[in-house]
Amino acid sequence: MLGPIMFPTSELFGMAISASIFRQYDVRGVVGRDLTTEVAEGIGRGFAALLTERGIEGAVVVGRDNRPSGDALRDALIKGLTLAGRSVVDIGVVPTPLMYWTLHHEPVVGGIQITGSHNPPEYNGFKICVGPASLHGEGIQRLYTLATSPAVDATNAGTVRSTDVIARYIEDIATKIGPLKRRIRMVYDCGNGAAAVVAPALFDRLGVDATGLFTESDGTFPNHHPDPTVPENLADCIAEVKRTGSELGVAFDGDGDRIGIVDGSGKIIWGDHLLILYARDVLARTGGGQSIIFDVKCSQALSDAITAAGGVPVMWKTGHSLIKDKMKETHAPIAGEMSGHMFFEESFYGHDDALYAAARLLRILDDAGQRVDALLADVPEFVSTPEIRVDTDDALKFGIVSDAIAHFSAHYDVIDVDGIRVLFGDGWGLIRASNTQPVLVMRFEARTEARLAEIRAVFEDWLRARGVDPSPSTH
Repeated sequence: MLGPIMFPTSELFGMAISASIFRQYDVRGVVGRDLTTEVAEGIGRGFAALLTERGIEGAVVVGRDNRPSGDALRDALIKGLTLAGRSVVDIGVVPTPLMYWTLHHEPVVGGIQITGSHNPPEYNGFKICVGPASLHGEGIQRLYTLATSPAVDATNAGTVRSTDVIARYIEDIATKIGPLKRRIRMVYDCGNGAAAVVAPALFDRLGVDATGLFTESDGTFPNHHPDPTVPENLADCIAEVKRTGSELGVAFDGDGDRIGIVDGSGKIIWGDHLLILYARDVLARTGGGQSIIFDVKCSQALSDAITAAGGVPVMWKTGHSLIKDKMKETHAPIAGEMSGHMFFEESFYGHDDALYAAARLLRILDDAGQRVDALLADVPEFVSTPEIRVDTDDALKFGIVSDAIAHFSAHYDVIDVDGIRVLFGDGWGLIRASNTQPVLVMRFEARTEARLAEIRAVFEDWLRARGVDPSPSTH
C-alpha cells in the first residue's frame, strides 16, 4: 500500500494554502478550512497574472452559486482581480452554465464561477475559463503557483460593473428551441440550488405545464441535497410526477450544470440513456458519421445505440474540462456523462448546461409526439448499478486506483482511459478516483442480477483485501 501523499503548501498573505484544493479541473475546498477570503483574493490575483502571462488583455466575468459563503468569496476574488488590473463583469447569483454563456455574449476574455457544484453546503470553489475553454490540469497548477506568488498591485486598478444576463439567456434558449406544438406536462426540482433563479421563468417562457419543486434559492439546501445522481434525491420529483400525471420530471444539481430525468412512471433515466435520445436526434438531423463522446461510467447500451444510429462512439475520461477538450478534438456535436453533464456543440456553445439540456429534451419529445419511455423502449435493459461512491482519503485514492489497474490488467481485458473498466464478456466493472471529492467511484453492469453481484464482489473483495471498506458513502 502506498504511504500518505503530503500535499505541498505555500505562504499566501501570511497563511498556508494547500495545493490539494487545486484539482484536475477546478479549485474546491471546505470554506473556512481550505478556502478563505485570502485564498479567493490570491486566486483573483493569480488568474489576472495567468492571463497576462498568456498575453490576454480584457475583462473577466464573475458569477456565483447561492451558497452562503459566495458573497464573501466573490468580494475577495474581485478584489484580487481588480488590484491586479483586471476589470470585472459581475453577473451575480446564477447557475454555472450562465457564466459559460456570458463568455459568448459579453466583451470578456475569461470567467470564474464561484461554486461548490454538487458538494455539501460547507464546500465552495472556483470553475475557471480562459476564453470559452475550461482551465484544467497544468493550467490549474500554474494558477496555484501564481496565486501563491508575492502580490504586485497594478498601476491602474480594474473596474467592476454588474449586469443581469438571466433574461437574455432565457430568450436565447427559447429562440433556439423554438415554439412547442403541445403543452407538455412536467415536474422540475431545483433542490433550492442556483437553477432556482432561472428555471421557473425558463419553463414559463417555453410554454410547458410545469410544476416546480424547491424553487426557493437557498444554498443550505434545506429539503434535499441537489445531486441527481443519488436516487434518494429524486424521491420528491418521482412522487410529484406520479401525483400530477406528468410525462417526465427533471432535477438539477446545485449549480445547474447536471441534469437528472425520471419518466412518466417514475423510473430514473440515467445520463447514459438520456444521451441516447440526444445522440439519435442529432445524428438523424445531421446525416450521421460524427463522434459522440461519453465517459467510462456509461452503459454498453449507449455505445451500441450510437453505432446503430450511424454515429461513432468514443469513450473518454470523466470531467467537464476533459470532455470538452475531446469534443473539440473530434468535432463531436454532443457529449455526455453518466453523472448528467450534457454538452452541446451543435446548435449551442459546447459547454454543459442542464437548463438547456431540459429544453432540448422537450424539443425532442415535442417533435416525436412521444414520451421518454416510448423513445427508449427499444434500448436493451442491462442490469446495472448507479454510481457507487466509497469514502477514502484524498491522498490515497489515486494510489488505490493505480494498484487496481496493475492488478486487474494482469487478469482481464481492461479499458484504462480513466481509472479501470474491467471487461468480463457478459458485463463490466469500473473503479476510478473522483477528481472533486475524497471518494472512489464504482459502477457495475451485467446481463443478470446474479452476474452483477458476482462482478461487484470481485471489486469489493479486492478493496477489503487492501483495507478499504467498500460500503457506499452516506454523504
